[in-house]
Amino acid sequence: MAEQSLTRYDRSARRRTARGFARVAGALRRCLVLLAASLIAGFAIDEMWRVLSLGGITPLEGVVLLLFSVNMTWISLPAVTGLIGMVRLLVRRKQVRPGRPLCSRTAIVMPLYNEDAARAAAAIEAMAREIIGQGASGAFHIFILSDSTDGDIALAEEEVFVGLRQRLGRSIAIYYRRRMRNTAHKSGNIAEFCARWGSGYDHFIVLDADSLMTGETLVELVRRMEDDQDVGLIQTVPRLHEGRTPIAQLQQFAASVYGPALAAGLAWWTGGEGNYWGHNAIIRCRAFMAAAGLPKLAGKPPLGGFILSHDFVEAALLRRAGWTVVIADDLAGSYESSPATLIELALRDRRWCQGNLQHARVILAKGLHWVSRFHLATGMMTFLSSPLWLLFLLATLALGVQSQLARPEYFSRSYTLFPLWPHLDPVRALHLFFVTLGILLVPKLFGFLQFVASPRRLRAAGLAFPLSLALELCLSALLAPVLMLTHCGFIAAILGGSDGGWQPQRRGGNGRPWREVAYRHRWHVLTGCALAGTARFISWQMLAWLAPAVAGMVMAVPLALVTGSRRVGAWLARLGLLRTPLEACPPEVRKRAEAALAHYRALVAAAPDLAAVVGDSDRLRRHLALVDHASGQLDPPFDPLQATAHLKVRVARTLEDAVSDMTAQERAFVQAAPDLLRHLAGLPAHRSCPGKTP
Repeated sequence: MAEQSLTRYDRSARRRTARGFARVAGALRRCLVLLAASLIAGFAIDEMWRVLSLGGITPLEGVVLLLFSVNMTWISLPAVTGLIGMVRLLVRRKQVRPGRPLCSRTAIVMPLYNEDAARAAAAIEAMAREIIGQGASGAFHIFILSDSTDGDIALAEEEVFVGLRQRLGRSIAIYYRRRMRNTAHKSGNIAEFCARWGSGYDHFIVLDADSLMTGETLVELVRRMEDDQDVGLIQTVPRLHEGRTPIAQLQQFAASVYGPALAAGLAWWTGGEGNYWGHNAIIRCRAFMAAAGLPKLAGKPPLGGFILSHDFVEAALLRRAGWTVVIADDLAGSYESSPATLIELALRDRRWCQGNLQHARVILAKGLHWVSRFHLATGMMTFLSSPLWLLFLLATLALGVQSQLARPEYFSRSYTLFPLWPHLDPVRALHLFFVTLGILLVPKLFGFLQFVASPRRLRAAGLAFPLSLALELCLSALLAPVLMLTHCGFIAAILGGSDGGWQPQRRGGNGRPWREVAYRHRWHVLTGCALAGTARFISWQMLAWLAPAVAGMVMAVPLALVTGSRRVGAWLARLGLLRTPLEACPPEVRKRAEAALAHYRALVAAAPDLAAVVGDSDRLRRHLALVDHASGQLDPPFDPLQATAHLKVRVARTLEDAVSDMTAQERAFVQAAPDLLRHLAGLPAHRSCPGKTP
């Protein structure tokens, strides 16, 4: 995993592939898409210019026009992509491929970072049984790659790993490894796996802790890699499932109705220059190891250091080396879950925002394909569009204030018969409003048309489908301005030098206390009130125009509480609202995971603590067999946490004192250090009472 340079690249080292016709076809497709998107954006921008140009364009109106142009260019591409995807899905015919045996070895890797060990183990068992059912267990090995820094969670992972081995027996190989130092986070975890075991496998499939894939899809991914020796990575399109709160149900409903058309359109025009989303994808080992070693960016975080959004960059590096990157939107058996509360969604976006802004230092790297640069720019614009929309909103408000307060200019530089009043063309302004609304909603429309074209999916959505559509549109409109302000806050913090790091995700459905919710959304409410007051000062019409944006901000606290409530989610499920085909008819792999979950929950609940492990010779022997000796070196220099853990172990007089004095992170370090564990095992369990024989 040699570090790749961003400033130098030898084009002569790029792989040569026989893709002449495919390259020409891909170029034509992209020209078509970009031309159509440019025409749509140009039409909307021209309408805005006509609205503002009545009486001449002032500097403030020029700012409004510039911001509108950037935003409209950004949202025009999904409209075209959705149209292409809808057509592609309507004419697509399912291909039946021969079920030949696999002739390669593939590792399935699930990185964990302080995750729910029981849920991860249940998913692994379900996928393993699916692979066994496909008769392909000999072609797959499963690796649990832990980066957990909490000692109790790490011990729970060991318990469920042993439970997996016992339940699956010798039917499929499963391995567990926990790193002592989680350098470079997930990308470092995968890179370390490749460095140690990658040469023993042809491919590896990357999962997240909430990933679930059918055996049919796993086997098909390997077959496609075997059939096309030029492909370096195949990315599936994960479908959201298991939503228990309204916001999770909202995301999975929107993804189910609108997502397939967008994914199909994106896969069509990107072709072999697709993207990687970090999980539920298969990667060719030798390609990844030779071409995708990530560099460490100069400087300190948040914009320097290890690249957080590593997946986009790894895809770009693979494509630079001559490997193709493909989006397999036709494979349906790929699943993941979504954040259960608005706060959890924001915490995940914080890391993505920082990682995507780091792409500004990668996008000009030598040798990248222009579509790869486009993917990097898209990732950045996902968050940069929020301050652009906010600035557009504020500039529009300023125009309203100007028209309310500005005096006419009687003596202008050019001769005019009448004074210059700042005003707009109201008829064209109304026309522009509907044009903009149409461009925003047209991807949803194409997704909806494709969804209703499938009678099976429509029946699964139920009679409440029209109400679900209306509810999704209303909730999305209310949540959008809250997320816009949240992203603006993230960008301000990152540019101010604040490092968000890599925080573990809470993937459960438990809501946050109302006090925490109120505290986190206080600025959203205040901003909404200020905007509403300013708009009312201008006119009732301005307030009505801003109402959709302002309403979500003002109601941010109750909105967050309601959308994060499992009780409200259960009520919506009983009514059949926001129901998706996956919820109406869960896949067999999900049923397997849910059936196994109770067993692993019991194992986690009964997992021993560090004192129990050290105090039992059999448990200690089993634990030492799982310790990662290759990365558990205790040679200096130590970081402060390691030094403190050493000190507490060495000075403790009893095992009870040592364990109780350590933090969860210190226990995690000690659990990976065999000599410290043996020292603890030699300590008495309890301090003897005064006056009694020990």
